[in-house]
Amino acid sequence: MTILATLVDLSRWQFALTAMYHWLFVPLTLGLGFLIAFMETRYVMTGDEFWKRTTKFWMKLFAVNFAMGVATGIILEFEFGTNWSNYSWFVGDIFGAPLAIEGIFAFFMESTFFAVMYFGWNKVSKKAHLVSTWLTAIGTNLSAVWILIANAWMQYPIGMEFNPDTARSEMVDFWAVVSSPVAINKFLHSVTNGYVLASVFVIAVSSWFLLKKRETLLARKSIRVASVFGIISLAVLIGTGDGSAYNVAKVQPMKLAAMEGLYDGSEKAPLVAVGILNPDKDIIGEDGADEDPYLFDISFPNMLSFLATRQADGFVPGINDIIEGGYEFTDREGNTYIEPSFADKKAMGTAAVSALAGYQAAKEAGDTLAMAQNRAVLEQNFDYFGYHYIEEPEDLVPNVPMVFYAFHLMVALGMFFILLFVLYIIFEWKSLIVSDKHKWLLWLGIISVPLVYICSQSGWIVAEVGRQPWTIQNLLPVNAAVSGVEPGNVLTTLIIFAVLFTAMLCVEISIMLKQIKKGGE
Repeated sequence: MTILATLVDLSRWQFALTAMYHWLFVPLTLGLGFLIAFMETRYVMTGDEFWKRTTKFWMKLFAVNFAMGVATGIILEFEFGTNWSNYSWFVGDIFGAPLAIEGIFAFFMESTFFAVMYFGWNKVSKKAHLVSTWLTAIGTNLSAVWILIANAWMQYPIGMEFNPDTARSEMVDFWAVVSSPVAINKFLHSVTNGYVLASVFVIAVSSWFLLKKRETLLARKSIRVASVFGIISLAVLIGTGDGSAYNVAKVQPMKLAAMEGLYDGSEKAPLVAVGILNPDKDIIGEDGADEDPYLFDISFPNMLSFLATRQADGFVPGINDIIEGGYEFTDREGNTYIEPSFADKKAMGTAAVSALAGYQAAKEAGDTLAMAQNRAVLEQNFDYFGYHYIEEPEDLVPNVPMVFYAFHLMVALGMFFILLFVLYIIFEWKSLIVSDKHKWLLWLGIISVPLVYICSQSGWIVAEVGRQPWTIQNLLPVNAAVSGVEPGNVLTTLIIFAVLFTAMLCVEISIMLKQIKKGGE
């Protein structure tokens, strides 16, 4: 393995480690903030001290999780400069804008009102405290808005122009970046995932209280709020999941092919409900090209075509089609064209990179005619700029088994949570949940906590592993985005972060368990 390959792999591992630990804390904060706000609203409306006590109990757990999320989030943003400096240079003018807004506005807002929310009991009026609680919940979600806008832009780069004088991409349409359909859908899908996770967490803690025959009223009322909030959020989550599939089909077809283990595209393409991939299957030109893609599968006919094209007989390209090109493709803007092959895209990417070098050389020589000619070639081929750095066709293919199984596990667990919320709503409203005959449901709620975190992490694996090898779709692959640092330095910090984040997670779990055992004191 070359030094560059080692550096890229270590940098990716470090960023993935930080991101996945950060995503352990963030979803709970997103959802629990609103659940707390709902409960405190009941307190202000009714004057019932029970709701104040319940709100303060859940607020303690929110506070612990909030602190851990802030710590990992700050480290995550610094890694763009330390490990991915070429990326930061190439698109910093665009990517930095939403992150700056998140830090200056959203994070400032949530941090300020969090202090009033947590420490302001009996120091401000009921209504002022309630406003602070709502603004804290809204602030945490606004932070997610800007971070997810930045992430969505990486996967669907619009509203920009490349400046050959600085060799940087510059934002020309802020609202195109903010209102991107990919950004809107990604935000709604990600935050509702947090709402579902928080609902399951509240149900699980409440179920533990019922098993211990403690805090029965707090537990039952919390289950009512969380179950209803969870089922509504899950309905939105499923709807935005459909939107995500459609967007991915339009802007990242290779990701969709990996999600379905689809090597050869077709019209009336089926959607795999359950399947086991054939480990010997490979792309055209390799030894396993003729193998069946699945050892076993159960599929819904025509469903993938409908999800991807909104037509039951629409053509969905597979991995081999995307590499070979030659099929008709309609992009997100509705433009229809014949998809170029990998070889054609690489040639266009190389032409763009060469034209950039030629432009800069002509600029130094003061040759305005050559500058104009090279700039025209650059603009004509810039859409495939990043393909210059891709060596072989197989480098375009993400880890298919990881993406495939993560996607199907996420969907299967989503269906399970529908059943879980429905059962809790029925059993609670019929007062069956306190019966010793139905302890199985309480245990099911408790063991759902690791399942909902697995589901949440699986979604990010699909989103981020599925878009490899790109940091910015079609424009900048990971091997051209890393910093020029020693692999040993990255390995050292990777180990330090792994130990530190694991320790932080253990501390958080320990503190939370202690608070839960104390109950609503």
